[in-house]
Amino acid sequence: MGGYPPIADHGLIGDLQTAALVSGTGAVDWFCVPRFDSPSIFAALLDHERGGHFTIAPDTDDVTVHQIYLADTAVLITRFLTPDGVGEVVDFMPVDPHPDVPSDRRRLVRGLRVVRGTVTFRLECRPRFDYGRAPHTLVLDGRGAAFHGPGLDVHLRSTFPLDEDGDDVRATVTLGAGQLAGVVLDTRAQGAAGPGPVDETQLEAEFHATRLFWHDWIRRCRYRGRWQQMVNRSAITLKLLTYAPSGAPVAAATMGLPEQVGGERNWDYRYTWIRDASLSMRVLLDLGYIDEADAFRKWLGARLRAPRPAGAEPMQIMYRIDGDPELAEETLDHLSGYRDSYPVRAGNGAAGQLQLDIYGEFAYAMTHSPDLAEVAGYEGWKGFAALLDWLAGTWDRPDEGIWETRGGRKDFTYSRLMCWVALDRGIRLATEYARPADLARWTAERDAILHQVMARGWNPERKAFVQHYDGDVLDASLLLMPLVGFVSPKASQWLDTLDAMDRELVTDSLVYRYNPQASPDGLRGSEGTFSLCSFLYVYALARAGRLEQARYAMDKMLTYANHVGLFAEEIGPTGEQLGNFPQAFTHLALITAALALDEELDKADGR
Repeated sequence: MGGYPPIADHGLIGDLQTAALVSGTGAVDWFCVPRFDSPSIFAALLDHERGGHFTIAPDTDDVTVHQIYLADTAVLITRFLTPDGVGEVVDFMPVDPHPDVPSDRRRLVRGLRVVRGTVTFRLECRPRFDYGRAPHTLVLDGRGAAFHGPGLDVHLRSTFPLDEDGDDVRATVTLGAGQLAGVVLDTRAQGAAGPGPVDETQLEAEFHATRLFWHDWIRRCRYRGRWQQMVNRSAITLKLLTYAPSGAPVAAATMGLPEQVGGERNWDYRYTWIRDASLSMRVLLDLGYIDEADAFRKWLGARLRAPRPAGAEPMQIMYRIDGDPELAEETLDHLSGYRDSYPVRAGNGAAGQLQLDIYGEFAYAMTHSPDLAEVAGYEGWKGFAALLDWLAGTWDRPDEGIWETRGGRKDFTYSRLMCWVALDRGIRLATEYARPADLARWTAERDAILHQVMARGWNPERKAFVQHYDGDVLDASLLLMPLVGFVSPKASQWLDTLDAMDRELVTDSLVYRYNPQASPDGLRGSEGTFSLCSFLYVYALARAGRLEQARYAMDKMLTYANHVGLFAEEIGPTGEQLGNFPQAFTHLALITAALALDEELDKADGR
């Protein structure tokens, strides 16, 4: 492998139960099976020597690479231009006809073809089970290989011969113009019957079925605005990051990728945050995807009904994708981390934090659509009303806040804001659908939150709403204030806050979450600008009527997308993407910004 590619030098493929990252060097260097939150078999992105990889690339260093998606699909094409010819590797994961049924079987297809001249491809398959902690054995049989690890068998089938390389596999194959070859990586539960030989007719059928699946899915998208290509790619990314058997989205496909190269802010994002997932479902609803939102609603309902210890909160801030609340955090000491960004953590200790804002994001998303309210029915309403009855008596507490700081609980303004949202949306829904509710109590508590935020969350010296009641630090999470209707986007207090953020948190249209030096978060080091906040900044500018500034910020932000339209969590000081990749938060915010800016530009144009 030789080293670490940039985080952004990857495309994402998946089958709605897990996903893989494919680099511009033709390496699958991140792949967890059978689920997003399972241990990895390829993790070279976290340790290029011990992590494992599956590479197919030309057998030459004299090569230029271009990587693209087949339009409006999750089929990734890596093109290799060499002096002797042009070759392509076509990567995809077939979507099961019944993707909502969990399965141990994953199937990653890699098609090789040459479109001009002659290209010799080199193959290396070096799986490393259980994040590289467990040994494996190899059984090689001509054009097939089986890697046997703990609880999992990985089968490699090819249309050309494979060679043994210790406990790994390598091969070379030379193709001329118009010639094709195929390789399939097939994972199954240990001891299950292995797959048969590669059937080229079947691979062709799987390719067309995968392409048609994504075309049919994106055809349901209602967006027809100025940023069609980027919105479609973001929508597909949100779908790829959703675990179909439960309907639960993950925050990102990866773990351990650093917010600062060499730093310690390296977290595991392969889980379902109530906040991130709810906001993801809200934008999918905005685009017309009712089924996805309803599946997540059912998942949330199951979490509310699940047994919990006496005195526990109604929901954790995050879960495993099947709803398991156990996310014990461990350090993988044997992995060096991306470019020596250590420690590498699996699991997430923040699962035990108190973050009261999650009830607001949940309500904001799940009360948005009349269709969703209808399918939730009376039983769904009873569960939601019981949650709001509880929140009405428990909202006024310090918590850890949206950014999961590890510096102690505070009275975060954003948390109060989202508690207001939860009660406000409940009141609206009960009134609109004539549902039983303690409206007098809900209204009194909602109004008490508003009065408290206006009195204590507003800092008259800063002329801005601030991060928490005991300080004067600005926080970009409050860019959601006009989005959820807490303040008018053109109110003087909000415009003053926006101006203060412009001066302190915004640099060249990119937005920092907050200043960790001014508000210590219990962690060493710094971070880049937060891409979620940069797109929310576009939204706020658009709704404030600052359309020229909003359009310019949007156009600049889109230049930081990678070559196939994907975003990580943050942007570093030299424009590099940092943090886990791709991140759902960023892509949902891109869609939110595009929808708002389109609407405001159309109004300005008199459409």
